[in-house]
Amino acid sequence: MVSTVDGEPAVETARAATALAREHGADVVLAIGGGSVLDLGKAVAMLLANGGDPLDYLEVVGAGRPITRPSVPYLAVPTTAGTGAEVTANAVLTSPEHGLKASLRSPFMLPRVALVDPLLTLDCPPAVSAASGLDALTQCLEPLVSVRANPVTDGLAREGLRRAGTGLRRAYAHGSDVAARTDMALCALFGGMALANAKLGTVHGFAGVVGGMVDVPHGLACAAFLVPVVEANVHALRRRQPDSPALGRYEEAARLLTGDPGASIVDGVDWLRETVALLGVPPIGLDRADTVVARVAKASSTQGNPIVLTDDELHTVFAAATRVPG
Repeated sequence: MVSTVDGEPAVETARAATALAREHGADVVLAIGGGSVLDLGKAVAMLLANGGDPLDYLEVVGAGRPITRPSVPYLAVPTTAGTGAEVTANAVLTSPEHGLKASLRSPFMLPRVALVDPLLTLDCPPAVSAASGLDALTQCLEPLVSVRANPVTDGLAREGLRRAGTGLRRAYAHGSDVAARTDMALCALFGGMALANAKLGTVHGFAGVVGGMVDVPHGLACAAFLVPVVEANVHALRRRQPDSPALGRYEEAARLLTGDPGASIVDGVDWLRETVALLGVPPIGLDRADTVVARVAKASSTQGNPIVLTDDELHTVFAAATRVPG
């Protein structure tokens, strides 16, 4: 039995795929594809074992019931290098009814097997490589500066950023470059493990909120907010928490991304800005600033940010990410 997903999976997508799996007596789930496919597979595998409906277990928009049984055997085979969903214990579903994205979450949802083969990403078109690659980079940068960072996630995040620095632009420009694709597959893998144990930050806070309101690929949403959030964080840290270790970590990230041992935070931001432009990331088309900012401030991902940004700072970030370059 085969089920497909076009775009990010919604509650109804998971409901329909699970019903089809139950109808055919499925007792194992194999997901082959990008992050959306992997998340759908995780959701179906969990629901087959635990019964019920996605809304019984979804956070925020559902009942949030605990998941008490291990998923049926689930195998994850990523064909993009982005979300790291092959090693995370949650599945994100959109709820159009609520205009939100929410997670099914439990250690019982971890895949039984994760097969990461860079060769499976060689055919990714440039636009997919850009969106997924910038997501992977962000999922290494945010855990590195997170308030919940730890020595294990630091090692994963640092190596992931180094790989992004050497592989992202090359994978976008030359999709058949196996070394670059390998760098990005590892970046995504390390980012998935890092975020699962150290949380993310305000880039993903915005991306999750915006992704529930407009039809935009998750990686592009992350990319649009990446530079504005980093700039806002650095500015706020220097003003209100100048002794924060996050400033040193942003400088370390700059050295890893640029390959320059003398790189400063400004150099790192410039590299990020140039990369986002080179990969053709458009601004987000959305004008509901007050609604977005209110939701971002409360978002789960935002709680890992290295400093609490004020509403005014969040509004500045939103304006920068949604402004059409002039």
